[in-house]
Formats: sequence, structure tokens, C-alpha cells
Amino acid sequence: MLERTPPASAQEAEQGPSRALVTTLAVAAGALVANLYYAQPLVASIAPEIGVGPDLAGSLVSVTQIGYGLGLFLLVSLADLVENRTLVLTTLGFTALGLIGAATVTSAAPFFAASLLIGIASSGAQVLVPFVAHLAPEQRRGRLIGNVMAAVLTGIMLARPASLFIAANFGWRAVFFASAALMVVIGVLLAKMMPRYQPRAGMHYGRILASMPALLRDIPVLRWRAAYQALLFGAFNMFWTAAPLMLAERFGMSGEGIALFALAGAGGALAAPLAGRLADHGLAQAATAGAIIAMGLSFFASEWAVVALALIALVVLTLIIDAAVQTNQVISQRLIFSVPAEIRGRVNALYMTFTFAGGAAGSVLGTLTYHAGGWTMTALAGAGIGLVAIVVFVLERWNAAKRA
Repeated sequence: MLERTPPASAQEAEQGPSRALVTTLAVAAGALVANLYYAQPLVASIAPEIGVGPDLAGSLVSVTQIGYGLGLFLLVSLADLVENRTLVLTTLGFTALGLIGAATVTSAAPFFAASLLIGIASSGAQVLVPFVAHLAPEQRRGRLIGNVMAAVLTGIMLARPASLFIAANFGWRAVFFASAALMVVIGVLLAKMMPRYQPRAGMHYGRILASMPALLRDIPVLRWRAAYQALLFGAFNMFWTAAPLMLAERFGMSGEGIALFALAGAGGALAAPLAGRLADHGLAQAATAGAIIAMGLSFFASEWAVVALALIALVVLTLIIDAAVQTNQVISQRLIFSVPAEIRGRVNALYMTFTFAGGAAGSVLGTLTYHAGGWTMTALAGAGIGLVAIVVFVLERWNAAKRA
């Protein structure tokens, strides 16, 4: 149960958590997720210093991603068992330790160990999302989830340009030190502001994990929503894996120019609060269909923008793609959190595990499509993913009509 100071009135209870608390939780979620991406643009600087050859440089990022995937399944599910504030503060502490380790090591094995710890502990970001759902009144749940998810996307999009800026001025180790300091500051704030949430007793960790296949079987909205977001997040990662290659080759952009392009793309996070409001007003299905169609068409149109060297048009299409993925994410989490509070941690763990698996596949697909057929192949693949997603949507609506 949630332990916090009783509200002064029924109106206050209906309003839910304060703006300051939601903002702090959102910043915490975005800062945790950003840790997965700081090293991506810095591998060429990090690898030689710790004795990793060019052929294995990409593994500096992959280990963090693997850790995050493990954390999504094994750690986020603990939100249904462990008091949530304690769990979040613990993940922040271990993330800070991992970041300090990454900043101070001088050889490969300790860096990989630190990266794995960073990835696992950073999955604490996904403990915060169902926590916000616990706090939020039903009529505002989508809006508040949207605010947190906007911060998550902002963290993803700003991590690369921020790491490039810090590394260019202070060296790559300063990136990890700065993030560790941020984890400590956020931890202190949450220790003071975050109310306790103690899940219902009666289950141990083994039963928590053993129950997850049954949840996936018994909750249709979880299966459908995980499928949508796995497809869309896969397309998102495919885009951002191939786009830097395309921008350098076709537009002649430097690393700084690509970082600014990514910074512009972060504007897609502004769609998250709007998506939450649409879900709160019963427009989840229409918004889902619109997001899928917008993403597919934007991928298709991006081929024209690249051929025509129309950079402004490409930025606009990028914003649409990012906003579409974010819209579906917020709506999906709004819907899956309609389940009873005692299973929300496991439901989110399953949902995010499938989403992350789709994203990992998209990263591979981005490299494969671009090297096989340039941006034309990547754009067509993205449009194809949109087509598959809309077919899945039609199937879900058809099944819902049969059950009605």
C-alpha cells in the first residue's frame, strides 16, 4: 500500500501527486535511461584506452544493453514484491557505482563489468512508470504517464549529444562521472520526496517470476500492446542506427552536426503528454492507428527527403517518427496499467522486455538494411514495419469485435 501524508481534502486526493514530484520522477526516469546511450558516440575514444580492438568496440555498448534487458525482466518485476522507494533508491545507488567504475577503470574486463551493472541498474527507470500509475487518479493517469515517458524519450535523444559535448571539453571519463553525480542528486531528492509504496505481501521472488508466463497468456491487452511497441520501437532504433551513417554520407555532416540533428529529433517527446490526454479521453485506439500510419508514411517519405537533400523536411519527418513511437508507448502503458495494482510491476516488466527485444532487433536491422541498400532499403523497411503493425492492429480490432 501507498504510505504518504493524507491529503487535506478529497479534491487533493483526486488531483494525485504534485507537479514537483512528477517532475522529479520524470527526470529520474530520463536520466537512468540515458545511461544506456552515453557510450555510443564515444566508442572510438574509449576502446583504445581500455585495450579493446576496433572489431569489438561495439560490444562496449552492447554489454550495457544486455544488462538493461536482464534488468527489465529480473529487476522491474520486483516492483510487485519490494517496497518501491527502496527499490528505486537501490538501483540509483548501483547505477552510480557502475558509472564511477566505468569512469575509473583502465582495462576491458572491469569496464564490461561496470557496463553490465549500469545496464541492469538503469532498468530502475521502468519501476518508476508503474509507480506513477499507482499515484495517479484514473482520470489523469495517461497524462502523468505521458509526462514521465516524455522524459524517457528526452533522455534517450539527449544522451548522445550531451556525451559528445562533455567528452569534447573534458574527456570521455567525465561523461560517466557527471552521470554518477546526477544519480546521487536524484537519489537525494527522491529520498525526500518519493512516498513509500509497499506491494501486497504473500509472494516470494520465485513465484513472481513463475507467474509471468500466465500473465502474458491471460492479459490480451498486454500481448497486443507489446507487439505494437516492439514493432514501432524496432523501427525507431533502426532509424537512429542508420540515420547517422546516412547524414554523414548524403549530407556531409560532422559528428557535431549529427548531434544537433538528434537534438532536434528530441522534440518528438512533446507528443507524450498529448498522447496521455488522448488515452484519458477514450481515444486510445484512434491514436494508436494514427501513430502507426504516421510512422510508416514518414519512413516512406524520408527516402524522397534524402534524395532531394531536403534537410528541413527530413527533420520534420524525424519528429513525426519519434512522436508516433512515443504516442503508442504512452497509450500502451496507460492501457496495460488498467490491471490490478499488485501485478503492474510484472506486466510492465513483460511489456518492456518485448519492447526492448524489438528495439535490439531494430538496431541490427538498421545496420543490415543500410549496408545492403542504403537509405532506400532502410526507409522501405521502416514503411514495411508500419504495414505489419497496422495489420496487427486490424487483427486486434477484429478479435475485439468477435468478443463483443
